[in-house]
Amino acid sequence: MGFIYEERGSDSPFVEKIFHGFSAGEGSTIRPAESHWHMVFTKFQGHTLTFMVGPLTSAGVTPFTEGAEILWIKFKHGAFMPHLDLGNFLNLEATLPDASGKSFWLNGSAWQFPDFENADTFLNRLAHRDILTCDPLVQAVLAGEPHDYSPRTVRHRFLRATGLSRNQIYQIERAQRAAEMLGQGLPILDTVSEAGYFDQPHLTRALKLWIGHTPSQLLRESAKSA
Repeated sequence: MGFIYEERGSDSPFVEKIFHGFSAGEGSTIRPAESHWHMVFTKFQGHTLTFMVGPLTSAGVTPFTEGAEILWIKFKHGAFMPHLDLGNFLNLEATLPDASGKSFWLNGSAWQFPDFENADTFLNRLAHRDILTCDPLVQAVLAGEPHDYSPRTVRHRFLRATGLSRNQIYQIERAQRAAEMLGQGLPILDTVSEAGYFDQPHLTRALKLWIGHTPSQLLRESAKSA
């Protein structure tokens, strides 16, 4: 087990979830693709680092060091910081400069490190200063709500607010849903049908690219934990 963590929702309209945990050993783990972006605060040996982690367009390997405390904030689709181009953060994590032992620099100001309990207050302050905002069109399109915008405008707004196209988000999240089905023990062919893949090879290619595991591997893990 690489991490021991807890998670919670948030009252913030910008946030999907907030996580807090500790690395329980040293090594590496396969992490799936991720269509959301995150802010991550890592404390190790008394020093805290702040990262902007962009959307991840394929599965990969994440190393971890024993004894690190981690707070990560997962933002909703459409939430973004206007002074940052999320397209520049695709498949990257950028370290924000340290301002002191208790704060970091963001958009020209020093901000105190948040914790699991006061992260919502931190985010509300960012929004009050117009550092964090949200594009309602992105959420409307993802929810299937009608709109009057052209495909070109929708694409531009998605790239600005998420760093990804609508189709990229759909493909990643469909693979995540399929992995969840297999993790619950649903047979592979049923998962193909339920998740809308053409056939088993199509599902296998998608899961290897975006989850980092094959359907058979996910089913075996499901059987072990049953």
